[in-house]
Parts: sequence; C-alpha cells; structure tokens
Amino acid sequence: MNLDSLQSARVRNGDLEIAWYEGGHSDGEPILLIHGFASTTQVNWVSPGWFKTLGEAGYRVIALDNRGHGKSDKPHDPAAYTPEVMASDAAAVLKDAGVEKAHVFGYSMGARNSAFLTIAHPEMVRSVIFGGLGIGMVEGVGDWDPIADALSAPSINDVTHERGRMFRAFAEQTKSDREALAACIRTSRKLVTREQAAAIDQPALIGVGTEDDIAGSADELADLLPNGRAFHIEGRDHMLSVGDKTFKKAVLEFLGEQ
Repeated sequence: MNLDSLQSARVRNGDLEIAWYEGGHSDGEPILLIHGFASTTQVNWVSPGWFKTLGEAGYRVIALDNRGHGKSDKPHDPAAYTPEVMASDAAAVLKDAGVEKAHVFGYSMGARNSAFLTIAHPEMVRSVIFGGLGIGMVEGVGDWDPIADALSAPSINDVTHERGRMFRAFAEQTKSDREALAACIRTSRKLVTREQAAAIDQPALIGVGTEDDIAGSADELADLLPNGRAFHIEGRDHMLSVGDKTFKKAVLEFLGEQ
C-alpha cells in the first residue's frame, strides 16, 4: 500500500493548505492519524501498516501531513508551528472530511498535537491514543535546539550531536524541507500543563517503547489522565515502536472497547 492507493484532498487552514488522506471503510468509525516530527503519512502510517491494520478492522482511516511535512505547505516561520496551530490543522481536516467526532491517534509530536486537539476541541475526540510520548508531553523531552541546528547545518558531516545526526539523517531519507523542520522543532514542543492533562477525560492509551529514551514514562502520563492506561512496547526504541505488532494489537483492543 502507498499514498496513491488512498483518497487524497487538501484543505485550507488560514494561509496554508494541508494535505490529507483517507482509506479503510467509508462507513466505519473514523480515526484520525497524526504523524511525528520529520515524518509523513507515508512513513508513519502507510509503510508500517497502520492504514492496512485499521482498515481491515473496519475503521474509516484519515491522516494528514502536518504543516512543514509531506505534501502540506511548508512555512519557514517558527511562529507557524505552535501545537495549538498544528492542532487546528487536524480539526480542519476532520471538518473537511465531514467528521464530527473521531478516535485520534498521534505519534511523538503527533501525540502532542493530538493532546492539544483534545484540549481545544473535546467534542471532536471520542478517544485518544498517544504513541511515542509519555510524561515527556508534560515534563519535556530534553534539549531540542541541537536538532534544529543539525537540520540547518550545511552538511550532515558538520553535525556532531548524536540525536541531531539521527534526525538530520531521517530528514534526508524522507527528502524533507529541512528549514521548515528546523522552524517546526523550535516552537512545536510546547508542553501540556498538568492541569490540561488532567482535563483530558476521554479514554486514553499511552504506548511507549521500553527502549525509548525520548518519550518519558507512559505510566506517569497515564496516572495524570482520568481515563488513561499505559502500554509498554517491549524491546522497542522511539523509531521502531510505531510499527510494532503488539502495539497494533493493543490499539485494536483499546478501540474495540470504546
């Protein structure tokens, strides 16, 4: 499966156009997928098999390319990438798709955007899945300025910061607009407050790899949420957790309970 096998559309939100995609069952319960930083719908959701898995389970599967990523518009102004603005892109996609309420599943930065979507539009969110981001959503996940610097560097050979090199290599692999990504990472990592997290009362699943050194504890975030539960993706790091079979099984079981 690839993007060409999905229905595609664009929606304008403010000054930008956001690309979004649809697959699965048109009359199924809708689920919105929001990918992570420096990724795309193809990389985060199609290639790891999420469109296939959720579609075969009967869901109407919708995903967007976040601004600055994939086929969406790519501003170079950091002010364009606050989580509130990026969450408004997700809301615009749901409205364009004619969806009043959906399950929402975000990975890494997409998990943060999913939280801000749920905070701003609780009436649009049936349940929420946070993948690849635990208590780091509230407490932070370290210094990301070196990642922005790595993305803006003339060459990957100029980058010595380990995590910076990882994201620079990933951005080059996905043929991303590195200046847009550098702008994005400078402002998209705004934290969710403990009070905001405690107000997310939708059923929530938090899935984090046991070898993930970026996300922070799934259990600690689950404890903050009124209806949160944690799932530990055994033996997986931040990059490999997204396509894990046990995580897919846990997500399907969680969705089936809602």
